Amino acid sequence: MKKALIHRSRVCRRDAGVTMIFVAICMVAIVAMAALSIDVVTLYLARMEAQRTADAAALAAARVISLSGITGDPSNNSGYWSQICGGSTGAATLAAQAAATQTVDNVAPTVTVTYSAGGTSNASCVGLPAAFGVNPMVTVQVTRNNLPTFFSHMWGNTGSTTTATATAEAFNPSNSGNVGNSGQPELITPVWPRCVKPWMVPNLDPLNPGPVGGKYCSQGTPPGACQPFVSTASGQIQNPGISLNGSSTSGVIGETFWLSPDCPNHGSSCSPPRTTPPGANYIPPGFATGYYEGSPNLLYVPGQAINSSVAVPNAGSGDLYEEAIAGCDQTTVYQCGSASSSLSNPNLVDLSENPVSTSDTTNAVLALIRQGAAGNSIDGQDYINDQSYPFQLLAGTSNLMLSGSLASGSPITSSSSIVTVPVYDSGNTINSSGTSPVTIVGFLQVFINYVDSYGNVQVTVLNVSGCGNGTNTPGTAVAGSSPVPIRLISQ
Repeated sequence: MKKALIHRSRVCRRDAGVTMIFVAICMVAIVAMAALSIDVVTLYLARMEAQRTADAAALAAARVISLSGITGDPSNNSGYWSQICGGSTGAATLAAQAAATQTVDNVAPTVTVTYSAGGTSNASCVGLPAAFGVNPMVTVQVTRNNLPTFFSHMWGNTGSTTTATATAEAFNPSNSGNVGNSGQPELITPVWPRCVKPWMVPNLDPLNPGPVGGKYCSQGTPPGACQPFVSTASGQIQNPGISLNGSSTSGVIGETFWLSPDCPNHGSSCSPPRTTPPGANYIPPGFATGYYEGSPNLLYVPGQAINSSVAVPNAGSGDLYEEAIAGCDQTTVYQCGSASSSLSNPNLVDLSENPVSTSDTTNAVLALIRQGAAGNSIDGQDYINDQSYPFQLLAGTSNLMLSGSLASGSPITSSSSIVTVPVYDSGNTINSSGTSPVTIVGFLQVFINYVDSYGNVQVTVLNVSGCGNGTNTPGTAVAGSSPVPIRLISQ
């Protein structure tokens, strides 16, 4: 007798429940993997956003330090460090916190700001060694809590956290060979700013020493010759500190004086210059108000502009010298180093240009700072309040950024009136015509207050930067638009 056949229907019915269980398990796994993927992507994006926030906050704090002038007061003689980086109420800390307010999903970050120098870090720069005034570093840590997640909530986790850290520096090479570098001045890299204005000024501080009997330095004895801005041996600032009201009572930062052309008011060239070499506090024979603005002043000679500049306003277009003032001269190299004409890019003054006779300087500055008309008054351009510290930059009526949220007179953090000019060794010989190579020993960052019709430019000093210890090979540089450049150094 044959055995009965096994009915397949029974087996199928027996396996049907197992398949459904497998499908259910797989569905749970798929949903869990999808939820986990969403969480991972959410945390990854939050981490990237936190890093960008930390980077922006650190750079914002470093920028405030760079513009504050405290690197021109490396020993905190003025006692003003606390107002910039003195803890939670310091301007740099507040700038970092403001830069970190842009959040994702309305998740407000926690921002921690610390300052460091010489291996010491603190929530306040007060009490840090003098190395901080040479190479200020600021670290910002951004923590984002309670991030929106899916998978974590399934396990009872009510939120997630991600953290990012960034460190930025504002580097001033002045005195860097002596402070904060462990006696290794050969490691110092000089700055090499871009968009430098072609006003070559001698290494003479027209307000140091201060006036005696109404006479400024270089106008007789007393008070004697003007002191240099920076030491040619070390790059050290010779009158460190921060002064108010345009004086030099407490230091070079905040000094206000005229940059005046060392050129006659006629002819197509600057040959011969009024004084050789150019000096400070010069009063020409037959001085009359309106022709020359008087003391304190510092005579400049035109630098050689080689190529066309970029971002030149229509009102400032002209010859290469005029365009270099009104726009950004990115190609002309003003580098720390020797006056040797054998360099591939020597620093040259060019007396074939006369910044006075064709009103090149006046027209270019008017276009740059948006001053309405030449004269000794505020006429639409941005202006500075130097009556108290920190100095405030205020928007003029011609500021291009004016809108419903920014009214005239509002505080601003950047301005086209902030420019950099090269400082050359006042011992260099300037030929009576043509070009002459000079040694750049530092840079001045100044705020242009106004220009008159004769090419005299009144400025207020925001920062001084010496070229380190003077032993660096010309051509190596940290590029930037400021003589105290800022950069991210770690993340």
